[in-house]
Amino acid sequence: NSTVLACTMGKQRVSYFYHPTCPLFYYGPSHPMKPHRLKLAHHLILAYHLYPKMDCYRCHPASASEMTAFHSEEYVNFLAKISPDNLRQYSGVLQKFNAGDTTDCPVFDGLYEFTQLYTGASIDGAIQLNQQQADICINWSGGLHHAKKSEASGFCYINDIVLAILELLKVHARVLYIDIDVHHGDGVEEAFYTTDRVMTFSLHKYGDFFPGTGHLQDVGAREGVGYSVNAPLQAGITDETYLEELFIPVMDKIMEVFNPGAIVLQCGADSLTGDRLGCFNLTTKGHAQAVRHVQSYNRPTLVLGGGGYTIRNVARCWAYETAVLLGEDIDNQIPFNDYYEYYAPDYELHLKPDPNMENINDSLGKIRTELLQQLSDLQGAPSVQMQQVPPPFRTIDDEEGSGKRRVSKTQSPAELYDNVD
Repeated sequence: NSTVLACTMGKQRVSYFYHPTCPLFYYGPSHPMKPHRLKLAHHLILAYHLYPKMDCYRCHPASASEMTAFHSEEYVNFLAKISPDNLRQYSGVLQKFNAGDTTDCPVFDGLYEFTQLYTGASIDGAIQLNQQQADICINWSGGLHHAKKSEASGFCYINDIVLAILELLKVHARVLYIDIDVHHGDGVEEAFYTTDRVMTFSLHKYGDFFPGTGHLQDVGAREGVGYSVNAPLQAGITDETYLEELFIPVMDKIMEVFNPGAIVLQCGADSLTGDRLGCFNLTTKGHAQAVRHVQSYNRPTLVLGGGGYTIRNVARCWAYETAVLLGEDIDNQIPFNDYYEYYAPDYELHLKPDPNMENINDSLGKIRTELLQQLSDLQGAPSVQMQQVPPPFRTIDDEEGSGKRRVSKTQSPAELYDNVD
């Protein structure tokens, strides 16, 4: 079919969500999470002239009521009120919500606004996919997969992924979540652990590594048994072993058995070689090959960021993956941009694997066999009666003449790009 072929060759309609305020937030001087990496990635996307090939949007800030579709009201209210200036007033609940200086989730200036922006972009992307306004939606500021219903965790405060999946479930009977971050996607898995409408597939470092979950035997519970798919890996995994021995065969089986209506792909870049916190040996090409493979299934796909702590490499990775999703070939020589000096000494886009890093993954065959068996045991795609699916979100208020719009319109190039934010 030539139509399907055209789509798989990167001719899908791509929407890109970016808010110029998002990279300005600061977790603190010694904290590894640097939102500034979003600006580096954005400027590379600009320098490679990828932005005219996409519909570019500035997201709406998510409201508290949107966040409480998953999170507890008490937790969201806490995030909305807390600031470095009033920390003492909240000393009693900081521990309860796992935030503050004694945790890896500090309270910094503008914290709530930061969560509103990265979450709003993911929800906007999900709504566009539901309304068939785009085939692929990209939000590199999203993908904060550790946040729980009532607590922050692992640099994540609001779980934009869970909220986006809940939005997709209003239209799609089944949603697949894929997580290629070096850390286990625990917050998303936990949220959907007992349902057969969401399958989660996470490939991650396991054993003496945060968050400590994601064992091969963690397969889901109740109606969700078999729908949590975990590939626990060891340090040093390479492109070839990651893709050929695990990712591609397991993904192909998932698509055959689960047949999702939509896909959410978390592209944490801490699984790249040379990451400050990660310990894998993937290159930008290998990481992007996983993205390309997911795109080849030709399903509505929400593509999100996530971890990534060597920020020059995060920018390389996400700019290249933007090009891959657009079906564009881009040069290995990084074009001049405002952050050009970050890419010294080689000023090249692609990373080379570390030749001194040993790949200690010696049981990939066993893991693959177990996961394929787990998937084979599922009795085909679960049948969800479509009348159980709530009606899709209406973009324009029903009240005549109210004119309120939920999804922002395409920005003109002058607004978003010529005065580069």
